[in-house]
Amino acid sequence: MPASTIDEVLDRLDDLIGSARHRSSRRGYFPALYRKVTASVKQGIHDGIFDDGERMERLDVAFANRYLEAVEVDERGEAPTHSWQVAFEAADTWRPIVLQHLLLGMNAHINLDLGIAAAVAAPGAELQSLHDDFNRINGVLASLVDGVREGLSRVWPALRLLDRLAGDKEDRIINFSMTRARDKAWQHAQRLAPLTEAERRAQIESLDGWVSDFGRLVQRPGFKARMITLWIRLRERGSVPEIIDLLR
Repeated sequence: MPASTIDEVLDRLDDLIGSARHRSSRRGYFPALYRKVTASVKQGIHDGIFDDGERMERLDVAFANRYLEAVEVDERGEAPTHSWQVAFEAADTWRPIVLQHLLLGMNAHINLDLGIAAAVAAPGAELQSLHDDFNRINGVLASLVDGVREGLSRVWPALRLLDRLAGDKEDRIINFSMTRARDKAWQHAQRLAPLTEAERRAQIESLDGWVSDFGRLVQRPGFKARMITLWIRLRERGSVPEIIDLLR
């Protein structure tokens, strides 16, 4: 059953995080980060930083339900969207570094889910009035992601070398740009908002193909970046539960 309030979303994320810690599953990395985002949005609504707090809660819940539904579908042994399937499958493998796990979740959730959630929360002509708050929620996302990346770099200093050493465009695909992702998500929302349900499904299927392809590049970038991430992976320290706690 979909969540209907931000508090329900937080409870569901706590359940996922607790289960992942118990199983020492890397699937707990993304919800650990995402819970911080959701809690910050809740606080922002409370503090009145958004133009329309009620609408922002609708957006945040619709956004979160895209992820929660993907998890439930996957746990039933069915196929979620291709974008989330790439992220979930990577979480069950050894090779990706922590940052790649987070980027794969962000790719599916922002590049695919955010535009869909915005079109659901503010359909048709209502969408334009959402634009300022849409940028504000992305500001929350960006600040937290930057903070986590800096925190990971303090724990594993080798991460600081990744951007410097991976110079080619193909290698630098791992550098997830929040600004570009935000702009893309808004463009997708603009395309989806005026469509009928059937038209929207077709558009989402096409978008899912592009986002999943990008996810595969994040998981397996150019040769130079693969060698660097392998070097970083061999030097990562801490158990999976400890890393989940760090991300929280």
